[in-house]
Amino acid sequence: MRILVVEDEQPLADAVARGLRREGMAVDVAYDGDAGHEKVSITRYDVVVLDRDLPGMNGDELCREIVSSGALTRVLMLTASGTIEDRVAGLSLGADDYLAKPFAFPELVARVRALGRRATPPTPPVLTAGDVVLDPARRTVTRAGRLVELTRKEFGVLEVLLAAGGAVVSSEELLERVWDENADPFTTTVRVTVMTLRKKLGEPGVIETVVGSGYRVPTAASGA
Repeated sequence: MRILVVEDEQPLADAVARGLRREGMAVDVAYDGDAGHEKVSITRYDVVVLDRDLPGMNGDELCREIVSSGALTRVLMLTASGTIEDRVAGLSLGADDYLAKPFAFPELVARVRALGRRATPPTPPVLTAGDVVLDPARRTVTRAGRLVELTRKEFGVLEVLLAAGGAVVSSEELLERVWDENADPFTTTVRVTVMTLRKKLGEPGVIETVVGSGYRVPTAASGA
């Protein structure tokens, strides 16, 4: 999932970003509303974790902008006030969920994951191609029943490819969906990650290279 955290308390924003990255998410950060608005204008995020009280464009206005754009992006609004009135006001702006500060980080992760599932077309709870099985909930991959140990990025690439249902996924899309804004689009990061992923999955090969277009995992991929 690609996440944007818009929070002007920099230590909190950075801590949330680090924690979500440890959960395997690609996370960008903005420390004011104007920067947040710029980022959502050029990148499709699954979830925006949005503070209501922001310098520049305030959180309420940014929430309205996201909702009015028609994007599938879901908004989790953060606020220092947990009153019913404040919660109703936030949800009436179009926010999908609401969390008062201070919050328990595991609850934030659970809410972000739930919103992320609503931001993308539904996929099976377990993704398969031949004898390759990826379980997003357990964060596990097996081939022919054998557990395959993957890094977070390798797991993310395989998840995107399997979820595409046999369609070709470009390197640019993989970079956008699995990495964050700090990734250099001119590096060989995606190619190297796919190469190591292929080695770990073993033979026969599962991931096909479509020259000039990207990569795909055929739905009929087989371990035989």
